[in-house]
Amino acid sequence: MSPTTILERIRSLFPPRASEHFDSIGDAFENGMMKEPIRPMSDQELARAIREFRAAPASDWTIAKLSRRSVGASVPRDA
Repeated sequence: MSPTTILERIRSLFPPRASEHFDSIGDAFENGMMKEPIRPMSDQELARAIREFRAAPASDWTIAKLSRRSVGASVPRDA
């Protein structure tokens, strides 16, 4: 499966405002600025990448979004 096809499938999972980011990734693959990996990640490499991702601090935007969700969830709904 081509990288562009994979990005199209992933794009359908996200809101439209994220499409600019996916377009830039797709363009990088098409222009040769980004290449597919020669081999898939090993389990150890994936585990390391996940640890690094979890260690990165959350952005202010993410924290604000989660705060809005938690406030919305705590408001009782009329049934």
